[in-house]
Formats: sequence, structure tokens, C-alpha cells
Amino acid sequence: MNQTAPAIPRSLFVYSIFYGGMVCIAGVLGVKQVQLGPLAVEAGIFGFLLLVVMGSAVTELHGRKAGDMLVRYGFVPLIVAALLIQLVLALPTDPDMYPPAIDAFPIVVGQSARMMIAGLISYGTSQTLNIFIFSKLRRDTGKMLWLRGMIASIVSQVVDTVLFISISFLGERPILTLMGGQMLAKVVLSIVLVPFLITFFVWLGRRLDAR
Repeated sequence: MNQTAPAIPRSLFVYSIFYGGMVCIAGVLGVKQVQLGPLAVEAGIFGFLLLVVMGSAVTELHGRKAGDMLVRYGFVPLIVAALLIQLVLALPTDPDMYPPAIDAFPIVVGQSARMMIAGLISYGTSQTLNIFIFSKLRRDTGKMLWLRGMIASIVSQVVDTVLFISISFLGERPILTLMGGQMLAKVVLSIVLVPFLITFFVWLGRRLDAR
């Protein structure tokens, strides 16, 4: 008995859901600063690193058009999440809510309009650039998946850092030291993690599509 092929490849469906979740959670994780050796970096770096890997994996499996579409559709959960946060912040707080949480909630999820704009610009630019570089390297080399993913990640994450920090904090605080630490951490993590992550997700995607 012949099985009907899914409307969209299974890997694209699964990775799109995963991508949408990472888009929403990465900004929330960024509230916390974590210590990585001598560097203090915002924890959202891990979520955004997974976004880069997902974008590259989808591009490898289904082409640049699918990768670019993933990035564009990623704006939907990102914007909806930001609007819902503003709505919840504007609503009156239950007086019986756990007191420490009353003060902590706006700090954890609240962002200035300037930072929201910075997030949208840096996300769209860096993720699109990641897809472009990964696709370009694929046409030029055809192989070395781990190397293509690593190079695309390094370049796009550096651009993401420059855009986000410049738009968010220029004129309000010194940004060069902040940029330097973020860039170094993203480069190191891209070198250490991306080759393994993209190899795994491309392998898993092919297994999903073969079922």
C-alpha cells in the first residue's frame, strides 16, 4: 500500500516549530548574564545560536528559499510575543500575586521600545545573512557542512552583536567592551558547538524525511 507523502517535509515541519519557540525564548533568556570563563555574556546567545543552526540545517535540507522563508516567518512569533508581553505588563496586577514576582516580572520580560526595534533589526539581518553565506559557501564547495555552518554562524553572530548593541545602547553606555565580550563568546561557541549541532540536525532531518 502506497503512503501519501506529507504536505511539507517532516523535518521542515518539526524544525519550523522548534525555530519559532527559540525565537520567543531567546530574548527572555537574554535577561540573565552568565559567566563563561573570563567572559560575562547574556544567556540568549544559546537560543540565537540554535536559530543559526536551524536556519542552516533547513537550507541544507530544503534549499535557500526554505531557509529565507523560515527567517521571515520567524518575525510572526517574535512580534506577537512582544505585543503580548506589553499587553500583560499594561494589565493591572493581582494584589495577591507573590510579592517578589510582582517586581521581578517587568524586569525579566520588559524591554524598551528601542531594544525591541534593535532585536527585530538584528534578528532579521543576521539570520538572513547566515542563510546567504551558508548558501554561497555551499555553491562554492558543495561539501564540508560543518565548516560552512561554522563560518556562516561566526559572521552572522558578529553582525547581530554589532547591530543589537549599537541600536540598543549607543549614547547611553560604553559599547565597545560589551561588544567585544559578546563577539568573542559567540565566535568561540560557533567554533566549538556549531559543527556538531549542524551535523546532528541535518542527519536527524534526513532521518525524519526518510520515514
